[in-house]
Amino acid sequence: MLNNEAQVLRRTHTSTSTLKGKITDFFQLIWNYRASYLFIAPFVICFFIFILAPVLASIVLSFTYFNGLEAPRFVGWNNFRDMLSQDLILTKYALPNTIWFALIIGPGGYICSFMLAWFISILPGIYRKWFTLALYTPSLAGLVAMSIIWTPLLSSDRIGYLNSFLLNAGLIAEPVLWVTSKEHLMNSMIFVTLWKSMGIGFLAMLAGILNVNPELYEAGRLDGIRSRLEEIWYITIPSTKPQMLFGAVMAIVGAIQSSGIGGALSGMNPTPQYAGHMIVSQIDDYAFKRFEMGYATALSVILLLIVYLANKFANKLFGTKEGE
Repeated sequence: MLNNEAQVLRRTHTSTSTLKGKITDFFQLIWNYRASYLFIAPFVICFFIFILAPVLASIVLSFTYFNGLEAPRFVGWNNFRDMLSQDLILTKYALPNTIWFALIIGPGGYICSFMLAWFISILPGIYRKWFTLALYTPSLAGLVAMSIIWTPLLSSDRIGYLNSFLLNAGLIAEPVLWVTSKEHLMNSMIFVTLWKSMGIGFLAMLAGILNVNPELYEAGRLDGIRSRLEEIWYITIPSTKPQMLFGAVMAIVGAIQSSGIGGALSGMNPTPQYAGHMIVSQIDDYAFKRFEMGYATALSVILLLIVYLANKFANKLFGTKEGE
């Protein structure tokens, strides 16, 4: 009996010593690379203050009633239950509009970015930079600048550039309400957003395509590749997976960030008959007009979850597997 107790004590002491040794080695390793941690400290601090802390605070506030003046009051799952049972604007307009808008702008903008990047990559160098500049510049325009550019073009009266052209060409009999009618607002939003979707993701894919080793194309021709389409599918896309993953993530983020274009084009908030109302618009409505911060943060958490799942799907498609 005493021998068994002695063995148990010996094993416990050995385990404790091993754990202490591992902890000591861990802190020693940190100390040995202290200069590296010093260099990454600014990023870690900014990441915690501006990203991690707000996300954690939003998750906590999503379970409360908070109006910005009084202390938050815990309400459990009520905010999430109200989304499905009481918020008819969300379920009837904001959520379907967001899904439809993201499905068109995300994949549509992504495909356009890749195709245009590929077309530019085969141009002579003297023309390449000018076409790149022309396509990238619209992405720098904010909502205010975009409204200044597109409002005269899509104006709903006869002096609007588009209506004037179509009337003079005899293609329409009366002016079309491009940005003030339920039937045409979403299409106008999609067109304008695609126009400005050639952003950082487009530049990343262009850089990736230009950096593909030309010897791969020569080897592909020797192996039987005969067309440009086969080159793109078997060589270009596999060789630019990191850039394509980055472009996919930026396309997803861009589709969500562009939700305010409806209000900028129509000059109305909410948009006519909620035709351009998105989840982001619903968050702004509850947060800054109704001051229901708890419900607004619950909507933000749902939107964060949607973006996270979309990014996981993009990583599944274009992420580099271990060992590649």
